[in-house]
Amino acid sequence: MKRFYSTLLALFVAVSAFAVTPNNDLIFANINNVDSPFYYPNLMLRYKEGKPMSEEEYHHLYYGYAFQPAYKPLEANPSMTRVQEIMARISIDTPSVHDIDELIAAGIAAMEHDPFSPTLLNIMVYAYGTSGDRVRELAYSDHLQGILNCIEQSGDGLKEKSPMHIIMFSHGLDYIASKGIEYRKSSIISRTVEFVPFTAPQNKVKGFYFDYSRVYWNKPENYTFQRERTWQFNNLKPREYK
Repeated sequence: MKRFYSTLLALFVAVSAFAVTPNNDLIFANINNVDSPFYYPNLMLRYKEGKPMSEEEYHHLYYGYAFQPAYKPLEANPSMTRVQEIMARISIDTPSVHDIDELIAAGIAAMEHDPFSPTLLNIMVYAYGTSGDRVRELAYSDHLQGILNCIEQSGDGLKEKSPMHIIMFSHGLDYIASKGIEYRKSSIISRTVEFVPFTAPQNKVKGFYFDYSRVYWNKPENYTFQRERTWQFNNLKPREYK
């Protein structure tokens, strides 16, 4: 599949002062404390309702998902396949109302398995924007920006010892694609870190390192995982808001 991120993501903002390597013990304690502002059920409810969220809330929401029963990164996502099928057949610039309705329904179902997929979030921005639902379009746009920022703030990605942290392999690839960068096949550097090389160096940077350790926290015995690569479409670009 072709990439839909062909230019620098317009919604992407510079790294803020909130930049921290995820502390799993602290995150676990906060998301399970009913008196904490980061109590997970409340965070997820606000996320699904499209409420504005702070960087710290996105941080706990994203990395806290690895502790949730629904987090099963090694399982197939049939609804994502459905999203792919719909996207492959529709006219991006002039889709029918029926196609957009189908796309939204399939996207919502796919997000039950992978609620923080930049690919899915971007598609939902497109779908709701095309349908004329400005409120949800902006809500998903904010979530897309929040998740990409969360990944970027988890490490500089320039060295094995300072990787960006991801909870799905595709999220790292989507992050690179959001920068408008072409990449090649990743290499496993260690039991927790992979390196994704760029097709061509970017300001002397040859690629990014990602910590994927959370993906294998609950790996079933004798499980062989064939990673699916991210998929995107050239004609589907993030909206620009002024």
